[in-house]
Amino acid sequence: MDKRSIFERDYAGEPVSPNEPDYQLLIADIEDCMAKANELNSGRFSFAEARKRFGEIIGQEIDDSSLIMPPVYIDYGKHVKMGKGCVIQQCCTFFGRCGIELGNGVFVGPKVNLITINHDPNPENRSTTYGKKIVIEDNVWIGIAATILPGVHLGYGCIVGANAVVTKDVPPYAIVAGNPAKIIKYIEH
Repeated sequence: MDKRSIFERDYAGEPVSPNEPDYQLLIADIEDCMAKANELNSGRFSFAEARKRFGEIIGQEIDDSSLIMPPVYIDYGKHVKMGKGCVIQQCCTFFGRCGIELGNGVFVGPKVNLITINHDPNPENRSTTYGKKIVIEDNVWIGIAATILPGVHLGYGCIVGANAVVTKDVPPYAIVAGNPAKIIKYIEH
């Protein structure tokens, strides 16, 4: 029998089900995180205060060079890490249970979705979730309303076009767009 906690198995991307005895512990953590995000989103805060509150949600002091523009929707902040000089614009969604790593100088446009969780495709087991970490290297720009799906690695300096759905890794300096996102060209450097 697996002795790891549901939190460890969930972070590792292994399937977790509402039928497990400690699933409610995970749900309680999610509810707590979402309540903190709701507090951030329902107030009128300076950018400095929004940065501080978002840092409390993810358990990290965020460098003063970064900018957080609420509202920000986040279900699990404990596994979200953010570098210096990042910009997170309004209405972004972070499903962070399996980990989201943002490097330095990452620009996240409005309404971007960073999704680390997926559901079992079997309709009889659809409430079971599993996932993979998202890694975003330095100086990446993610355009408005793009969606980054579980397990994607965005390489240094790449650009994700508006409304793109990224299902596969993007190499450094690539520009991708579309659904599913495809490389349309490379940035000269």
